[in-house]
Amino acid sequence: MARSIASLTISFGLVSVPVKLYSATQARGSISFNLIHAKCGSRLRQQYICIKEDVVVEREEMVKGYEFAKDQYVTFTAEELKALEEESTGTVEITEFVPDEKIDPIYYDKAYFLAPDKGGAKPYALLTEGMRSTGRCALARWAARGKQYLVQLRPVGEGLIMQQLLYADEVRPMSDIEIPATQVKEAELKLAKQLIEQISAEEFNPKVYEDDVQKRIEAAVEKKISGKEISVSPEAPGSKGGGQVIDLMEALRASLNKGTPKKAQPEKAQPERKQPKRAVAAPAASKAKAARR
Repeated sequence: MARSIASLTISFGLVSVPVKLYSATQARGSISFNLIHAKCGSRLRQQYICIKEDVVVEREEMVKGYEFAKDQYVTFTAEELKALEEESTGTVEITEFVPDEKIDPIYYDKAYFLAPDKGGAKPYALLTEGMRSTGRCALARWAARGKQYLVQLRPVGEGLIMQQLLYADEVRPMSDIEIPATQVKEAELKLAKQLIEQISAEEFNPKVYEDDVQKRIEAAVEKKISGKEISVSPEAPGSKGGGQVIDLMEALRASLNKGTPKKAQPEKAQPERKQPKRAVAAPAASKAKAARR
């Protein structure tokens, strides 16, 4: 069962909606590597060195600085930076409602689930149904962890998702990249549309996609811990990058002639994979042990 990470209040005109906040995503326990001394197998410790005096600087001697010109800084103490932070009020203040389709997903950042808190079921349902029936979502401001966030509230199913949004200056315009004007021939477009239809699905099923790199790393770590050798497969022919001139029509026809590929299917349930065990004693094993930083 998910556990609430905070209690908030949605400000909706003169209506207040008490809600509980839940993280919509979770860490999948990805493998991290520590830096190890190859000679003895011991873990390394990071140090900060003063580039002027060439001495190790301890944390209590550090301040943060902003470089306003080459090698010129203004410094701030922890207290000064703390005074600049936004005060967390626990309120999500709705500023306006906009059509759902008007927010480009490129602005999406971290997502949270919202559930009604004690006494909030009725106004929560009212706000959710009001947005669903009008086809609109809410834009709001939320202060947390010393920062101010722009967020979107949108109905999904019977509940609400609070989507943290990027600010305008955090998203580059498409005009920053060069896209040459190109004429699309009608025959090419027809084949492209046929290919799209051939490999189309009616819905997105995220369970059929897995991180193959993560699985390879886990298997390699387990082999290292077991003292086994790892064989490195040679690079597949033609796997290197680089531009390649192709006949577009021929490529489209060849793709269509392959027939309809089998849709990806979820794998059968497998026993839960245990995370690689930590290496014990042996330096060779400790080189490959996985741990969070």
